[in-house]
Amino acid sequence: MVQMSTIKNNGEILYLYDARMCNPNGDPDDENRPRMDMATETNLVTDVRLKRYIRDYLGEKGYTIFVTKAEGVVIAGDRLKQVLGKDKQPGPDDLPELLKKLIDVRMFGATMPIKGERRGEGESLSLIGPIQFNWGYSLNRVELVDTNAITSQFASEAQAKQGTIGRDFRVYYSLLAFHGIVSAARARLIAKAGKDEEGTALSAADLALLDEAMLKAIPLFATRSKIGQYPRLYLRFIYKDAETFIGDLRDELAVEPERGLRSISDYKLVLDKMIPRLKRAGEKVEKVLVWQSPQLVTTASGGDCSVKEVLEEIFGRDRVEELAV
Repeated sequence: MVQMSTIKNNGEILYLYDARMCNPNGDPDDENRPRMDMATETNLVTDVRLKRYIRDYLGEKGYTIFVTKAEGVVIAGDRLKQVLGKDKQPGPDDLPELLKKLIDVRMFGATMPIKGERRGEGESLSLIGPIQFNWGYSLNRVELVDTNAITSQFASEAQAKQGTIGRDFRVYYSLLAFHGIVSAARARLIAKAGKDEEGTALSAADLALLDEAMLKAIPLFATRSKIGQYPRLYLRFIYKDAETFIGDLRDELAVEPERGLRSISDYKLVLDKMIPRLKRAGEKVEKVLVWQSPQLVTTASGGDCSVKEVLEEIFGRDRVEELAV
């Protein structure tokens, strides 16, 4: 049975997904072009975009979400009233109930318009979530598709010709990688804000839902500009204490070749540089959860092998668990 009590151990996440002939994350300040570091031909995706997928998935599953994507502008105070089913502005005594209901706040934190109990504490409460991701970036050099103008012509009731022109920006292929952390210390602080009531802070049950969302959300919530994206690799390390972090593994992954890619069959993901750091982590790792797409070819020591096989060689089979979609 998955526990609802607050997590006690740190964790870390490595997540890869690919994007083919689509726009992984448009920049609204640049005509919605894919976010790029042009100097290095690197495709970028914000952590906000990734969290949106997770929130949308959890909301679709029936969980209550604070940061919604509903039509129109939702005022934060009104959203809290909706969650509580009350007309009055929520106060500190309502926080345990809110935290029990709002899974995205338990995961990612939030700033909520709840006045502090003591004078001078301000008109809002900021909670830093225990799960945090930095921006994702491509492991390969990414090329943009030549832009074409798309014209849609519609007739008005008076049959007047009025056309609209939109521009469509896409990447040919991008293998995107994210690094995330799971902080037991941050989870404890949220539990304290929830008066240490069970279910007010990040639990093993919440993390199991995160695992599920990471493997399922992106394809399920495809739009016209996002279709063509699929998870390719997911690792979640669970450490034995609340102090350990081994750090961002993305710089120790290599794509060969890294240029001219058009599909997942055009390259292999090389794991060799990652292995020494994992070996140094050694006994600090309690368990590693792993999922790998069958289409992703990974290599180590010059030969093809799965990431699961590499992890089992380092940590032993009893500390490696394969996730199922």
